Amino acid sequence: MRTLHASPWRAMAFFGAVVVAVTIVVITARRGLLAAQGTPKPFEKVPEGQKYVGSKVCGSCHFDQLLSWKSTKHAKGFEILPAKYQEDKTCLKCHSTGFGEETGFKSIADTPDLVGASCESCHGPGSKHSEIAKQFSGKKLSADEDKYVRSSIYKMQPKNVCVDCHLTRAHKKHPPYDKP
Repeated sequence: MRTLHASPWRAMAFFGAVVVAVTIVVITARRGLLAAQGTPKPFEKVPEGQKYVGSKVCGSCHFDQLLSWKSTKHAKGFEILPAKYQEDKTCLKCHSTGFGEETGFKSIADTPDLVGASCESCHGPGSKHSEIAKQFSGKKLSADEDKYVRSSIYKMQPKNVCVDCHLTRAHKKHPPYDKP
């Protein structure tokens, strides 16, 4: 009499099928649980304590916006800096995302998805937004779900972030630097 373990290939195929079946059950149950519980109410204010996630994470859902952003001067804000200024704190505040914040830009090697003035420069850190949006991946959101997901990030940060770099620089002479 042959057993399941008679063939290692059969055992691996069986194990793989079990893993796939369990994954499908968990995903289906999770979506069913969300539907049964109803959509949570939108946040009254954007959750605090979020972390920067970077443009690639944002682009995983907002792909068209990412492609559009990549062709802008904001996306190229870091790469237009001469090399000797790419570690200059006075330059990085405007030419990177979240510089000076705990989870913001550190260096091109450590945080490459935070170069330039990316999504989170305007919308604020997006870790909670990303976490919430993942629950609804692969489906068209209802109006309530859309409100809930959007309430987890700023449409535009409450402080006028544009002014930090643009107006303060437009009314003053740009700090001197050696152009290449």
